[in-house]
Amino acid sequence: MSRTNIGATLDSAAETAVDQCLALGAEESCAVVTDDERLSIGQALYDAACAVSDDVVLVQYPPGDQHGTEPPAPVAAAMRGADVVFCPTTKSLSHTRARSGANEAGARVATLPGITEEVFRTGLDADYRSIEGCCESILDAIADASEIRVTSPAGTDITFEPGEHEWLADTGIVHEAGAMSNLPAGEVFVSPESASGTYVVDGTMMPHGLLDEELEFTVEDGFVTEISDRDVREQVERGAEEVGDDAYNLAELGIGTNVAVTELVGSVLLDEKAAGTVHIAIGDDHGIGGDTQAPLHLDGILREPTVYADGEEIDLPTPNGA
Repeated sequence: MSRTNIGATLDSAAETAVDQCLALGAEESCAVVTDDERLSIGQALYDAACAVSDDVVLVQYPPGDQHGTEPPAPVAAAMRGADVVFCPTTKSLSHTRARSGANEAGARVATLPGITEEVFRTGLDADYRSIEGCCESILDAIADASEIRVTSPAGTDITFEPGEHEWLADTGIVHEAGAMSNLPAGEVFVSPESASGTYVVDGTMMPHGLLDEELEFTVEDGFVTEISDRDVREQVERGAEEVGDDAYNLAELGIGTNVAVTELVGSVLLDEKAAGTVHIAIGDDHGIGGDTQAPLHLDGILREPTVYADGEEIDLPTPNGA
């Protein structure tokens, strides 16, 4: 494929993000926050935003050490000062004080953690109004349940208690001040107050990407107590050096609703949105309704889950063409 074709495709995806998902207005300001390894995507978003508004800035910095690491102070300041913020970065800014501070200041924020050109092009070739409808259907079935149980053929059997924590929807439609979404989008999720059981990741998880072997996790009273994989365990242990046991927090239960994602590709950003999957995360949850701050947020994607809300199986969305 020629460079011209790649550029045009990136431009089209960026226009979808700017016009449909964030609905940037001509009188609004926009900050595009990127790093040295995602500059092509940052530049595409910057160009698309400049076609709408004259008040646009591109902020570039070295990649963070791991997901959830705070960006430099000038980056956080730029985020707080804008009406619309895009964050195509190597390491996620979703679960950072910089992101939550921007939302608290009224910014509409889209984070694109670990985004690649392929995922950017694929994940934004979607009807986000349809994705929004799938999210609403899941919320209707699950939001009032006191207990959520997830099982899977790989051996998952884990029960979550959402408690007073609110279920949230990541629809990709970010039109209200203070709202936030991942892009590509499509999930319903909660930071549970507690959880116990075993979950087996057989889809995608960093640092491995698409998995060849299953990873098993044991959870007791809301904390991960056993991790079968050495590389994941070492990531959590590094986080624990900074924040202690909070690094082992069972941070999130999420259900994918993006019907345009027809197969897992090894990108957590895209794969956790795949319709009919579940993802479970360890670490930080302060940005999604919890109260734990940790320098990591590690999602693992489960294939073919069954989800029960207070004992009743719920219907999960299926990918287009499935």
